[in-house]
Amino acid sequence: MDKISIRFFDDREVRAVWDEEKNNWWFSVVDVVGILNQEINYTKAGNYWRWLKRKLIKEKVEFVSGTHRLKLTAADGKKYQTDTLDSNGIIALAKNFPNNRATTFLDWFLYSESTIDGQSKKKAYALFESSLIDNIEIGTTKGLQQIHAYLFGGLYDFAGQIRQKNISKGGFQFAMAQFLDNTLKQIEQMPEENFDQIADKYVDMNMAHPFMEGNGRTTRIWLDLILKKQLKKCVDWSQIDKNDYLNAMAQSPTDSSEIKRLLKKAMTSKINSREIFMKGIDYSYYYEEA
Repeated sequence: MDKISIRFFDDREVRAVWDEEKNNWWFSVVDVVGILNQEINYTKAGNYWRWLKRKLIKEKVEFVSGTHRLKLTAADGKKYQTDTLDSNGIIALAKNFPNNRATTFLDWFLYSESTIDGQSKKKAYALFESSLIDNIEIGTTKGLQQIHAYLFGGLYDFAGQIRQKNISKGGFQFAMAQFLDNTLKQIEQMPEENFDQIADKYVDMNMAHPFMEGNGRTTRIWLDLILKKQLKKCVDWSQIDKNDYLNAMAQSPTDSSEIKRLLKKAMTSKINSREIFMKGIDYSYYYEEA
């Protein structure tokens, strides 16, 4: 039960843990109750859930009997026994919740698993156990293409392929398509002997933006693989706030000091931690949400 996931609904966390035996996710009930009740205080959300649980049991609502108590990591970094439900249980909880706030949550919960991002995210989770991760070229364009092809294969027809069109975002023009091959060769040859060099290489690859979609999610994994190989470190992305990251990356073409500060502060030596990897994927995909 050590595959940990954090989903986000309106910037609120929904923690989950993977059950290998039953092949499904178990979601924190209190996190969902806090969202549905618009309660940011975890203790108050927990108290409300205990009241609601007793009420639903008295009413003989069946899904409550499917509640499991599992250990999930709290904000203080410690693990506590927490009521969890599987996907069907969470859907039933939302439908039985005594207010009308569940509709938007259900739209998100039901839809997120079937989107391209949802399906790609499942592949990203699986990458940790995949033999491919040991065969990815580190720090090369080919390695970046291998990651992209794995994450988006079957979802985009251009998975793993370097773009042939010009693209821009927020008024910033990424590397021109006609010069992209040469640009990528230059980036590939950049040194990666220390943190600053690796961070510079990451920033330059972000500015190149070699794919039509999925650049950020792919490149963050690529960065972590370089850090693991060269420094025996990786980034704990859960330590980097979404807005801080996006603002720092927007500044990075002219001033990379802030993104370097954020990355260095979040570095960890837990390079083989499944939890660090899973949380990293969650935050990486969260950064891309509008």
